[in-house]
Amino acid sequence: MKGKLPRLTIGSLVLDIPILQGGMGVRVSKASLASAVSSTGALGFIASVGLGDEKKSEQSYIKSSADALRSEIKKVQEKSLPLGVNIMAALSNFKSLVEVCAEEKVDVISSGAGLPMRLPEYVGTNSSINLAPIVSSGRAAGIICKTWVKRYARLPDALIVEGPLAGGHLGFNLDDLNGKNSLKRLLNEVLEVASVFKKPHSKQIPVIAAGGVFNGKDIAKFLRTGASGVQMSTRFVATHECDVDPAYKETYLKAKKEDIVIISSPVGLPGRVINNKFVEKIISGKKIKFRCPYRCLKSCIPAEVNYCIADALINASKGDLKHGFAMCGQNAYRVDKIVSTKELILELCAEAIEELSKYERVHQGNNLVRG
Repeated sequence: MKGKLPRLTIGSLVLDIPILQGGMGVRVSKASLASAVSSTGALGFIASVGLGDEKKSEQSYIKSSADALRSEIKKVQEKSLPLGVNIMAALSNFKSLVEVCAEEKVDVISSGAGLPMRLPEYVGTNSSINLAPIVSSGRAAGIICKTWVKRYARLPDALIVEGPLAGGHLGFNLDDLNGKNSLKRLLNEVLEVASVFKKPHSKQIPVIAAGGVFNGKDIAKFLRTGASGVQMSTRFVATHECDVDPAYKETYLKAKKEDIVIISSPVGLPGRVINNKFVEKIISGKKIKFRCPYRCLKSCIPAEVNYCIADALINASKGDLKHGFAMCGQNAYRVDKIVSTKELILELCAEAIEELSKYERVHQGNNLVRG
């Protein structure tokens, strides 16, 4: 493969390939997928949400979740590979999970589904862990940067800006999931915020584009726009190493464009999923009986929601799509085969390098004509 993509530096971590595999819960991206991604020179992420025993009481659930995350982290670190962990700010055990990451000295923590205002406090002021908030606007990026500087005298080591075509939970209101919130526009907003904080704090904050990035052409487009790298999730579900049951992956292969729908989640955010009979039930408002002994989400009031998203996603990860659903990005219907992680990364890099080379040739040709 001729040429190389630019390296991505996130604080103290330097990646040969500027691709992050997004953290996908529940139990979609665990040690197997994260290891496979990191072994290529990109960065794999474990999603911390929902790893614990769902049948535990509140107190033991917090401990079992921490123990399960620690176990997954160690599986990757035993291979001497870099590792990221995604921790949703909306989780009631957010602090506990962050503390596990601090104790195990993971390389990067990403955090979205809310603004992770206290993340630096929870990792500790002397921690070397690189922190990458996930934001959906320049305003959110600015609030985090200002707050972290004021409270903790530090800035994010990267900002991941997620557009409206992303999978899973979305940082937008239903009314905002439209063209005005294109990833390109949001990327430019967050790049401006990073630029504002760069000079006075002598801190380069790489901005990483996420949400709808599907192939090498997309990667090249966002690198040209100013992103230092990209985050991708949907494509990694359709890999041999992804941790979910094959039936979950099969839903991606069978999905049509019209099957990709938006639901209201007990998290308090819209979520993008692949439609099925279970999804149709919850959209219609049908009550799915469940028992919640542990309250995994800060915003969820069990008596006021018609289903348990933890149950639905755990069932799906095990292949039970009659009682759950697969979350996905808007482009999931374009997935047509299961490949190895290495094969996928090689394909993405080759496409991106070729696209960047084409752009450079055209750009040089235009300069010659003007000259």
